[in-house]
Amino acid sequence: MASDPTLTSPYPPAATVAQIRANLASVRQRIDDACSRSGRDPATVRLLPVSKTVAVERLRLAYAAGCRELGENKVQEARHKHQTLADLTDLRWSVIGHLQTNKARYVARFASEFQALDSVRVAEALDRRLQKEGRALDVMVQVNTSDEDSKYGLAPNQVAPFLKALTPFSCLRVRGLMTLALWSSDTDRVRACFARLRQLRDRLRQNAPDGIELTQLSMGMSGDFETAIEEGATVVRVGQAIFGARPLPDSHYWPGAAPSPTPQSEQTP
Repeated sequence: MASDPTLTSPYPPAATVAQIRANLASVRQRIDDACSRSGRDPATVRLLPVSKTVAVERLRLAYAAGCRELGENKVQEARHKHQTLADLTDLRWSVIGHLQTNKARYVARFASEFQALDSVRVAEALDRRLQKEGRALDVMVQVNTSDEDSKYGLAPNQVAPFLKALTPFSCLRVRGLMTLALWSSDTDRVRACFARLRQLRDRLRQNAPDGIELTQLSMGMSGDFETAIEEGATVVRVGQAIFGARPLPDSHYWPGAAPSPTPQSEQTP
């Protein structure tokens, strides 16, 4: 039987407002320190708390601790939480996982942001649904910077033509790029994934199509977000360092992800 990651993780479950508030403060201090090392203003880095698998009751505690946006990997889970927490009217939802076209209608109804766009078919479905809802949606294009077959996202050389293909979709506001780095304890290999995304973004910005904004880089999770910040991240997706370890392996949370030998704390948000 597989061991329970919550027993060995450096991130114990946070079950009170005070614990979540303390974890948020700790993460923000780590952000500040990473910015200081890289000569950046901490105000240029947005913390996105990732709440996948976290019970609704604990999300109310997170709201009380100051969270006003949450990231979810699975659309059905995000939809349920949005409906259950509808009384928290200023709580924003970001969908950060792979999206099937038949679920685009849900994202179009409640999400403020979608960070995993890598398909024209999904873009078409989202834009069509958003027009019906009378809404616009911030999106980021997911890039596979680790060249792993198990991961979603476009190959770097596919991003430029993909951005051009997005220009007809007026309800999609392209803000930047997103990636999942290699799941490894080798910091240099992880850093290379982040640097690759930044370099790609810098090249693409020079000739970006009209209406395409490439200011944002969403990269870095609980085990590697400091490295991501040093390489230019403007959004870090942090879950376990705020809410505590999750009880199941990454393959459960990230469809298409192969099991990894590295510690759970280094693998997931």
